Formats: sequence, C-alpha cells, structure tokens
Amino acid sequence: MRTLLLFTCSLAVASAQFSIQSDDASVTIRSKGELVTQYRTDSKVPYLYPISSPAGTNLSRHWPMEDDAKGEETDHPHHRSFWLSHGAVNGYDFWAWTGTKDARIVHQSTGTVKAEGNKASFSVKLAWQGDKKTILEESRHYAIEDLDESTRVIDLTSTLKAVAGDVVFGDTKEGFCAFRVDRTLRLKGPTAQGAILDNHGRKNADCWGKKSAYVVFYGPDDQGKPAVITMMDHPQNLRHETWWHARDYGLLAANPFGIHDFEAKKDKTLGNHTLKDQQSMTFRYRLVLHRGALNEKRIEGWWKAFAP
Repeated sequence: MRTLLLFTCSLAVASAQFSIQSDDASVTIRSKGELVTQYRTDSKVPYLYPISSPAGTNLSRHWPMEDDAKGEETDHPHHRSFWLSHGAVNGYDFWAWTGTKDARIVHQSTGTVKAEGNKASFSVKLAWQGDKKTILEESRHYAIEDLDESTRVIDLTSTLKAVAGDVVFGDTKEGFCAFRVDRTLRLKGPTAQGAILDNHGRKNADCWGKKSAYVVFYGPDDQGKPAVITMMDHPQNLRHETWWHARDYGLLAANPFGIHDFEAKKDKTLGNHTLKDQQSMTFRYRLVLHRGALNEKRIEGWWKAFAP
C-alpha cells in the first residue's frame, strides 16, 4: 500500500539533461543528476532553494533553510532564496509577516511539469490568504534553461487575480520579486567580496531605490570562482523600469509599488496600485546565473533576449 501511495502522489519527468520530481507540495529539478533547485512550501510563502549555476554552485543564501553554512548571518528569516511576496496587500504583510494578521501564500496544486533537453518547467496554483480568506489567486510558472555550459536562466511568471473584492498593493519597499545572494556575493559581511551594478551604470549603494531594467550582483562564489547574478524586469510589467530594493547585505528585489519609500516622498500612497475585483495582472522576471567574470556586453545580450 505504501508503494502504491508514493506512486500515485509523485510524478517524475526526465530527459537527457534535466529531470523533475513532483509531489503534492514540492518540485525538485536536477540536471545530470545534480540538484538545480527545489520548489518548497514549508514557509508562509513558497520559494525556490537552492539556486544553482550550471557549475553546480549554489548562489543563494542558505539560512534559514540550512543552519550549517559557515559565515551565514541569521537576519531576515523571511528572505528565502528566490521568492515573490509583498508587505502591504489589503493591509496584510505577506513579506515579513508583521502585525497580528495572518498572511500566507498557500500552495493549492502543481500543474504540468516538463523536462526536455536543456529546459525544465512547471506551474503551480497559489492562494494569497489573509486570516484564512483568499483575496488573490495566483497562477505561477517557472521555466529553467541552460543557455550554455556557464549560464542558466530562471523565469518566473506570476498572474494575480483579485477574487474577493478590490485588492490594494500598498506603497512599501518590502517586496516584491526577490533573491537573496550567498555570503561572498554580498557587499557587507565577514566573507563579502561582491558588488552591484545596474543597466544605467550606477554602482553599489547608488542602485538602491532607483529605476532600472535590471540589476547585477557579481563577485566570487563560495568556491572562489567569478559569478554574476542578474535579475531582469520585463518591459510589460507594471511601471517598468521598476524600482530596486538592492541592499549591501545581499537582497535583490524588484518592486513596482514602493515609490514613497524609494524616492523619499511624503505621500505614502504614491505607489499604491488597486487591482479591481475579478481583474488580473501579470508580472514576469528573469534570473540569470553565470559563472564567469562581469561582462556588460554579455549582460546586455541576455537582456535583449529576454525583452526583444
């Protein structure tokens, strides 16, 4: 009976390179047998961890998913590798889970999983619940592709639908699509050797709160090899070019809602966006993981491929 149960709850798809194993609450992707990433639902929001380059090196933070990473700092427990959430949605904090209201993005189901050659993809259905009442339904699609032996892309496409009245995404820097880099790629910390760059040529702290098409973290990975992480905001996204919550401790987040925070405006509603009842909006982001030195022409080529 136990063998039968495992068979009926689990689906595996394999190809020459990528393979996917899915069950009711997780999806595991491997390339040539090595772990690429896992979709996890053991937190108040779903996330991907680890985030590995084609070289096999994890480029995302380890804690709080793991406790044994040397030099890992234990700040911001809600920063979970690669995730999407927001700190003000009809008064609920889906980002840091502050206050007395219960906010969580609940996994509902896993859709089609696919692996073919150097590509893998899967879809999930999610419910944004405030005090156990669904205010948003989300259809999320992940697609992973190895462009070459040193470059991997992860696309996240999210369609959000208001299902119980209008939904207000509030003006706060605490959001929206985010990645937390590993220790050596930060600018601050005991092993930090990283740097930040955006598509307008701004560097490091000057990238915070500015509008950009993409932002780059670069530096050595935990094996001492050069690594480049680029997150891109698609031109069809709301308020492109978006603002970036890019911090020296390793947070990289694209946020179209945090205008007053990022631009130091007095009006705390400038970035508010209302999604009308039964209406939808779609966001698309790309994460590019590369082993190799920073090359701005190469990054521009990745951008043109994402947003031709």
